[in-house]
Amino acid sequence: MKKSIITLLAFCGLLGASSCDKNNNLLLFGIEQDKQLGQQVSNEINNDPSYNILSESQNREAYAYLEGMRDEILNSGAVEYKDDFAWELKIIDDQNVLNAFATPGGYIYVYTGLIKYLEDPDDLAGVMGHEIAHADLRHTSRNLQNNYGIQILLSIISGQADSELSQIALGLATNGALMQFSQKFEKESDLKSVEYLAGTKYRCDGAATFFQKLEEENPANEDIFSQISAFFSTHPQPADRADYIPEEAEKVGCSTKPSGESSQQAYDLFKSNLGLL
Repeated sequence: MKKSIITLLAFCGLLGASSCDKNNNLLLFGIEQDKQLGQQVSNEINNDPSYNILSESQNREAYAYLEGMRDEILNSGAVEYKDDFAWELKIIDDQNVLNAFATPGGYIYVYTGLIKYLEDPDDLAGVMGHEIAHADLRHTSRNLQNNYGIQILLSIISGQADSELSQIALGLATNGALMQFSQKFEKESDLKSVEYLAGTKYRCDGAATFFQKLEEENPANEDIFSQISAFFSTHPQPADRADYIPEEAEKVGCSTKPSGESSQQAYDLFKSNLGLL
């Protein structure tokens, strides 16, 4: 491990400090590798019919709403890689899945099951901020560095292992193993979502209400519990997240007031357009 760290430091030194990450992480993968990997993962997902991605042309109003929420978060002034990543957004039509995820390079996927479950726009904005944070904090690339080792990543970066990168992309699209994050990374994204939302119209602790609801329904609502039991095993417990997210909001000093009646009406129309009301 010590030798690997020294190799990484030397590599960063050769390329310059700017190669080492805007979030002060020693990260071998550069932004171009994040973008390349994200594009490959996105292509795999978009071509996989099991994901059942909703057509943008047939759901223009719904996509416009969700993209507006995404853009407000991106324009909060706190997203480090706002101008570097694609930030493309897709809606996956599966009402049995309470989930959203983001790939390297800012490709965001939101399931209709999650949209249906969340009752107000601030909740969804909190989750959106959380997923944007996973990409912005480059959690998948940090996982790659931990799991694949520096020598393989150096080969990928030098162009000597393009097939390896393709296999990684296929694995991410197929089972998302490297997008299953540690509790440390999940908490980083939770806290970063507060910072993002502080610069928007949404209540900055919006992610907390999602976890409060999960905690209340676990395990009383067996249908919901069956969908999220695996989620509980790898993520910080909802009760903990429902506590430390508001604590971060208090620390930041941002607004925890709901975004308002007009915002709620727009959200209800969004859900209605998707047939979720």
